[in-house]
Amino acid sequence: MLLPTNLLIELGVAGVVLHMTRFAAFGRKLMTASIVLLAICTFLPFGALLLYPLETRFPPWDASRGAPDGIIVLGGPIDADISAAHSTPVVRNGADRLFAAAALGRRYPNARIVFTGGSANLISGEAREADYASTLLETLGIARERMIMERRSRNTFENAVLTKALVMPKPGERWLLVTSAYHMPRSIGIFRKVDFPVEPYPVDWRVGDRVFSLDNLSADGLRRTDIAVREWLGLLAYRLWRQTSELFPGPPA
Repeated sequence: MLLPTNLLIELGVAGVVLHMTRFAAFGRKLMTASIVLLAICTFLPFGALLLYPLETRFPPWDASRGAPDGIIVLGGPIDADISAAHSTPVVRNGADRLFAAAALGRRYPNARIVFTGGSANLISGEAREADYASTLLETLGIARERMIMERRSRNTFENAVLTKALVMPKPGERWLLVTSAYHMPRSIGIFRKVDFPVEPYPVDWRVGDRVFSLDNLSADGLRRTDIAVREWLGLLAYRLWRQTSELFPGPPA
């Protein structure tokens, strides 16, 4: 309900309702505010401004240190319920996570590959994202026997806890964490909290190297704003629940 798209529509509807009462003047102000704010979030680089510090928090992974022992891919790209309805994997967003995992898997043939993702839906059936990720990764050239599928997690904290229990990382092992760049700060903070050292491998950027560019002045701005607000709220909530190591995790000092 707090995402900009939903919140501003709610304000507009409230304004329409109030406009039919003795609070009509306040209702008109709410309607005007909701339209103006929707336009700002949609056509100005407001979402890009919020996403940029998230996406640039961690640099690209440095391959010069050598091959990793394992590759962890966070769930999110696949809609398990829709996939189950059509009996085929359905990727809705963040497909770069799967492409990157496959590319890394082919580059480092001895690395274990873990996909962690069950169902994040409030009401869900038996379908789990990991069940369909294995099919996609195999199509992208990764042998099924190399894959470790974690299918019970419902959120990023459970991704970290259940994956650690599943792979039991040994001291000195190097594990990559593949997820969207905007989601990396929260993810790294959570993995640090559960004492599972990982190296960030950010993918799926939504903003280029400049915030103020013509590419960011488009109707996609509202989607960017929703993503950014959700992630900043997630950082705050996870910190309040003590499920992350710090409010805005970054590279080691």
